[in-house]
Amino acid sequence: MSRLDASAVRRPLSDYTIAKLDALELFDEIASTNSYLLSSPAPAAGRCRVAIADHQTAGRGRHDKRWISHPGDALCLSLAYTFAKTPRDLSALTLALGVGVLGALQGLSVAGARLKWPNDIVALDSKLGGILTEVQSGQADGVTVVAGIGLNVCVLDSVEFGAESDWAHGPVGLNSIADEMPSGELLAGTVIENLCVALSGFELSGLSAFRDAWQKHDWLLGRDIVVDMADRQIFGVAAGIDLDGALLVETPGGLTRVVSGSIVLAGTAGARRR
Repeated sequence: MSRLDASAVRRPLSDYTIAKLDALELFDEIASTNSYLLSSPAPAAGRCRVAIADHQTAGRGRHDKRWISHPGDALCLSLAYTFAKTPRDLSALTLALGVGVLGALQGLSVAGARLKWPNDIVALDSKLGGILTEVQSGQADGVTVVAGIGLNVCVLDSVEFGAESDWAHGPVGLNSIADEMPSGELLAGTVIENLCVALSGFELSGLSAFRDAWQKHDWLLGRDIVVDMADRQIFGVAAGIDLDGALLVETPGGLTRVVSGSIVLAGTAGARRR
């Protein structure tokens, strides 16, 4: 049985979100909340399902990196949502969800978190959390996405979080940046609420509704970075995101767009560009 109380998780939810919620399932232990929802029936268009676990034995991050924490030391939450029509800029959804997660933390008076392209939540130059967005196969119309959110609550030295060690100092927990720690139920419910609002906003307007907010909290902006791509590495200065969510990098040869890649090094470089 989960240490979280389902009724308390529902308490921060608005009537709007409750009306969209098909299921809220809590587990004390599960292999992966994302994998569970990917193998579950898809919610109807405009509706969602949520799975939360105290502990994941096979938690996954981007590029199949592991996200392993001690039981109760992290929020492990996944939300499945079905779009009636596939959004044109679906590949940028993770960026919009990052804005939603930051909104949840700000609503809980947790300051200091920022966003790192394409899917990390950063605080104190360390990894606070991450987002893994996957598409459920087998849809005839529209598309169902499963968004997994991992947030460190309390970090121990032995945590394994799969971050790129060259850009992050290490993992950091909410306990390091929150003046007053929210309960697990309040944290989970507030994240669910903000994700549902972000998904609805993305369905209506795509990334354009989130781009300004994302760039305001862009942790990479103005830093010297190295981007590892499938066929090459790019060296330059991070210059924000494009209209479609691509990373912009100022290189000696000009402005370069990065659609897919990993940041393997991020320095504290010279001139920050705003």
